[in-house]
Amino acid sequence: MDKYLEPNSSYNRLLEEYKKYNSLTVAVDFDDTLFDFHGNGGTYENVKQLVRDLHKNNCYIIIWTGNENIEFVSNYLKNNNVPYNSINEDNPLTEKLMGKKRKLYSNVLLDDRAGLSQVYNELKQLLNEIS
Repeated sequence: MDKYLEPNSSYNRLLEEYKKYNSLTVAVDFDDTLFDFHGNGGTYENVKQLVRDLHKNNCYIIIWTGNENIEFVSNYLKNNNVPYNSINEDNPLTEKLMGKKRKLYSNVLLDDRAGLSQVYNELKQLLNEIS
């Protein structure tokens, strides 16, 4: 079996990387992960709180969005007390350590279309372990 399909492998990798660097780079989708883009009544408060907790624990937060109105995104995040380090821009440390990349680098992605529940639970578990 592929190593990364084994149970707990993604969590173990996150924990190992956090312990090594005392940080993770976390990419967070905006629409329908932090913001109710489709107007379904979601508050996304659990994900917002997770982002706050990750940021408090030295994680670099990249808001990764296709939303072209970056001012709206930035204002929404500020008004909802969601900390972030950049919007659609790589962590400067990534280029320093790994050279220029063609795509965004992150240790993990929080996204409604990319296994949000699993990633959310693994990051909550990680925060519990490092506390």
